[in-house]
Amino acid sequence: MITRSTVFVDGSWTAPHGIGELEVFDSTNGSVMATIPTCDTHDVDAAARAAAAAFPAWAGLTAQQRAEWLTKIADGLAARTDELADVMSRETGMSRILSQLIQVGLPVNSFRQAATIATSFDYERTIGNSVVVREPIGVVACITPWNYPLHQIAGKVAYALAAGCCVILKPSEVAPLDAFILAEVVDAAGLPRGVFNLVTGTGPVVGEALAAHPLVDMVSFTGSTRAGKRVAAVAAETMKKVALELGGKSPNVICDDLDADTFAKAVSSGVGKAFLNSGQTCSALTRMLVPRSQLTEAETIAAATAAKMTVGDPFAADTQLGPLASSAQQDRVRGFIRTGIDEGAKLLVGGPDIPAGLTSGYYVQPTVFSDVTPTMTIAREEIFGPVLCLMPYDDEEDAVRIANDTVYGLAGGVWAATPERARSIASRIRAGQIEINGGGFNPNAPFGGYKQSGVGREMGPYGFEEFLQVKSLQT
Repeated sequence: MITRSTVFVDGSWTAPHGIGELEVFDSTNGSVMATIPTCDTHDVDAAARAAAAAFPAWAGLTAQQRAEWLTKIADGLAARTDELADVMSRETGMSRILSQLIQVGLPVNSFRQAATIATSFDYERTIGNSVVVREPIGVVACITPWNYPLHQIAGKVAYALAAGCCVILKPSEVAPLDAFILAEVVDAAGLPRGVFNLVTGTGPVVGEALAAHPLVDMVSFTGSTRAGKRVAAVAAETMKKVALELGGKSPNVICDDLDADTFAKAVSSGVGKAFLNSGQTCSALTRMLVPRSQLTEAETIAAATAAKMTVGDPFAADTQLGPLASSAQQDRVRGFIRTGIDEGAKLLVGGPDIPAGLTSGYYVQPTVFSDVTPTMTIAREEIFGPVLCLMPYDDEEDAVRIANDTVYGLAGGVWAATPERARSIASRIRAGQIEINGGGFNPNAPFGGYKQSGVGREMGPYGFEEFLQVKSLQT
């Protein structure tokens, strides 16, 4: 078992003021795999003061100098790929192969990409007699989730550091071990003291203290919409900037003009897009909208695809779906499945029972419902598990209406016979990123949502700009 008794504040590993520890559970068997410190408001204050003190010098460096530090961090993370992939497969349940590609590969890319953007960004623009400059916003509190832990950390920390900000990271207590490894990499790289700080603990204590602290200039938060609203409310007391990447209930519109092979491809790949990371993906395409006349065909394809998915130990070579990240999440997802059945949705495959032979660990059956109506709970709530809803529509207008009939607007997908039709429909769906005919995820494109899916963008140049303040110099 791993024991972490110190946090990283002001360039040193120090014992926190907070008393007690938090247990980290292995998603594959439910055992305690680690303990981490419980920080308190005193620790948050120490980190905020350290970051504020370090900010002028860090912001005063050239973009090239900061980029060199970020490249060192990227190299350090890449060198520990195997260790990180192992840890995050146990933390989150993602298959080991995908953890290496996604849970480690994307964060390494983020640090490298942030370094590149920092050195090529145009920080000045002349408008009339004014020179408009972009400057780092200051001290940034980064509060991150457990489903893609290091990826979400890197999407905040890398770009904030590249922009010239100092950061305080509070990772999810469910999946925090990768954050400690990042702090070790930062320490080994020799980053100036106070530029990066790590504190651990619960959201109601540490998260709220960060959102409220007067020396914190911005909070970048990823998590549930409920928690995001609380962060925004607390941060409003000191008028700090808030960037929120929140929940989703994303539609995947399958059009009526596809040939048989493409229709089958769209449905089967849509199942995979819904079940990535066992459905623990905020942008998962969990509502598949299909023409009513082709619903039976879609049911057959979707059920067969889901039934073939191998559920099991994420370290086994043939596993496609590992466990969920926690016992609480397992219970929550199984409860939603029961609700779907109770409300009259048609269960095609899966169900609330624990998969056969997998009583140890937080496993859930891949589940597909059909005849799901927009008013059903499973069509409206973010389940965050391997649960897909097939929803029939009558025509294109009906499909767009159903797609937008949600408080969320994070992602979506459209499959049509021509890119032009797909783009036309995509332009009418209110969401931050939409796949066209199965287009792949781009980690350097802006990521974020409409409506209650959040405020602001992460990744790439748009994510970099979130951490900059605008100043006009009149001449």
